[in-house]
Amino acid sequence: MSDVTQPTVGPDAGAAPLWIGPYRVLRVLGEGGMGVVYEAEQTTPIHRRVALKVVRAEVTSREVIARFAAERQALAVMTHEAIAKVLDAGASDTGQPYFVMELVRGVPITEYCDARKLSTRERIALFVPVCQAVQHAHQKGVIHRDLKPSNVLVAETDAGPAPKVIDFGIAKAVDRQLTERTLVTQFGQAMGTPAYMSPEQAEMSGLDVDTRTDVYSLGVMLYELLVGRLPVDPAEVGVFGFLARLAMRATDPPAPSAKYDTLAGDRVALATLRHTDPTTLRRQLRGDLDWIVMKAIEADRNLRYETANGLALDLARHLADEPVQARPPTAAYRARKFVRRNTAGVVAAGAIVAAVAAGSVAATAGLVRARRAAAQAREEAATAQQVSAFLTGLFKVSDPNRARGASITARAILDSGARKVATDLAGQPLVQARLMNTIGDVYAELGLYPEAEQLLDGSLVARRRSGAAPGDLAETLTSLGSVYGLQGRSAQAESTLRTAVGLAEAGGAPDTARTVHALRALSRVYLEQGRYATADTLTRRMIALLERSAGPDSPGVAEATVNLAISQAEQGRPADAEVLFRRAVAIREAETRAHAGGAPGPALGRAVSNLGGAVYEQGRLPEAEALYRRALAIDSTVFGPAHPTVARDLSNLANVRDNRGAHEEAIALYGRAIAIWERTIGPDHPNVATALTGMAEAYITERRPADALPLLRRALAAREHTLAPGHPFIATSYHAIGVAEAQLGDTAAAAADLRRALAMREKALDPTSYYTALTLAALGDLSRGG
Repeated sequence: MSDVTQPTVGPDAGAAPLWIGPYRVLRVLGEGGMGVVYEAEQTTPIHRRVALKVVRAEVTSREVIARFAAERQALAVMTHEAIAKVLDAGASDTGQPYFVMELVRGVPITEYCDARKLSTRERIALFVPVCQAVQHAHQKGVIHRDLKPSNVLVAETDAGPAPKVIDFGIAKAVDRQLTERTLVTQFGQAMGTPAYMSPEQAEMSGLDVDTRTDVYSLGVMLYELLVGRLPVDPAEVGVFGFLARLAMRATDPPAPSAKYDTLAGDRVALATLRHTDPTTLRRQLRGDLDWIVMKAIEADRNLRYETANGLALDLARHLADEPVQARPPTAAYRARKFVRRNTAGVVAAGAIVAAVAAGSVAATAGLVRARRAAAQAREEAATAQQVSAFLTGLFKVSDPNRARGASITARAILDSGARKVATDLAGQPLVQARLMNTIGDVYAELGLYPEAEQLLDGSLVARRRSGAAPGDLAETLTSLGSVYGLQGRSAQAESTLRTAVGLAEAGGAPDTARTVHALRALSRVYLEQGRYATADTLTRRMIALLERSAGPDSPGVAEATVNLAISQAEQGRPADAEVLFRRAVAIREAETRAHAGGAPGPALGRAVSNLGGAVYEQGRLPEAEALYRRALAIDSTVFGPAHPTVARDLSNLANVRDNRGAHEEAIALYGRAIAIWERTIGPDHPNVATALTGMAEAYITERRPADALPLLRRALAAREHTLAPGHPFIATSYHAIGVAEAQLGDTAAAAADLRRALAMREKALDPTSYYTALTLAALGDLSRGG
């Protein structure tokens, strides 16, 4: 949150207090998660307008209060003309801390420069005092850690434009505590704005950030001022991927002049905003400014400017046509700087020398890149040939002449392949890793999760040892994270898949498929955790990628649409889910007709099953049962009778049969599903908990609560062990336990458990969700003695 921004609420805003301490509130200037900034009026002992920042009334976090106090103290110890001054501090009548600052009537530095079409030299001259202000803060022992254009405001004064650095809300003390509370970043929580964040901030440990992190942020701002674009825009590559690449020091931003060259139709507009033409702007960026900016945003902080003042001095040298420290001190470079300050004749000679040197470097770099590309292509071709030969040999075991009458199953072929990969390919790690990944994926599809995990672990080790590309590592990590998720190891799955997304996006456009694959797996994990908003954001991003790359009716779009629909269904919006599921089924049915002679595959089975769920939730039970039976037939044919997917179909069918009055049949179907899942995915998996709950509810309907309660408590224990706290499925368990306890006459226990369920559902679900209504109805029945 910026201390001072353009007004967002008018003077008559109803939420604004009339007075805070002795200051009359006029209007809201800005708002953030921690506090609100008002424009206020002071009348005694002097009359002036001020900016007043106050902690929100609802904020009680010790960490937030500590950060607010630290910001106030940080500003108080600084007296630089380019840093907003603290004038007063206190607490409101309700005990909310506040402090009063100089009112800066300015706009973000980038907006100011563009609005006035400042030239490149004018932009640099305006930026130098910003660096000097940051240096002053560092000398006072304060690192800003959130430098960005909106935190550097420029105001018009009689002496000309005056920049002011504001918002030290997440500042860190360098060598002392700013308050009595230690001001540290929580482990695992990145503090700052991703686009301007340094690599060491992206690591999120908060343990190793020094003044050079502000130098990096200054470099990014300077880049944006000069080019009109960020070095790497998180919005283009995805925040997860950007932060992962940043933490790995793998963002590889282009130099400012190179970035400008890529902007095509925007070059004229950007040059106009800098009061010049494209050719001149490119010439201005090349050379010193490229070197200065790239030194400031070096991923290795040991190679950056050591201080903000070092950056300011190099910019001043550039303005004075003196050699800059960022650039290697070649004789040609120093000569060119000399002649710019002296004779025109030597300028020409210096330019010739520089051109020859630059041409040699470019030619050498181009040759190196070409040789590397050719070597990579040869390696990929050799690997593909070896993989093909291995698979051909592997599947020869199914030849009747070799099998000699024995039945060769897919499992036998896989087991044979896994053994051969481990022994025959030990000396070929790239081929070995690729095949381990492939066979591991197939094991996972067959529900053989321990076997899949073992092979995928081996693939990851082999790929890391052989220095595999980020996209290859992402492929294996996505497979491994998915297997963790299928086994109910949610936290491990999330961590692995977040890394996979970052690595896939680090591979760039050629790895779009791997990015989508990783995003899909991660969104499923978030669904399991009940983090619906995060899951939906990832899924919509995935759908947009797929529609651009493969078309709106592609199988990938169908799969992603199913994920989005599942989220809508779990949030209590079955009608929205049904629309999405029907789109997915239509795509899958068209795919089935076009391929494999019309034989349905597992993707169609999944889409049909999920559509059945959305229809069921709207009370259309006969239609839902028909869809569930269709899904069961498809999946039994594809996977066989003892696969986890078949167990899912059995559980769904049991649910609808129970609701249609066939309770004993439902109990038997649930029993079959539970037996399959316990053998394949373990007794604590969320799916087992769902089936146990369903079976218990059938017992409750039969007025057999004593048989139901042990099943429900076992399901609750499994859910609390594997799901995030407050997940709606945990609420489902508490609801069912409360109903069973009510049947047994234990009204006190029933009321307590139903209230737990209601609190969770009101927090996690839409206010109009019928799940919430069910719990309210159960509590109503209990209060009436029903």
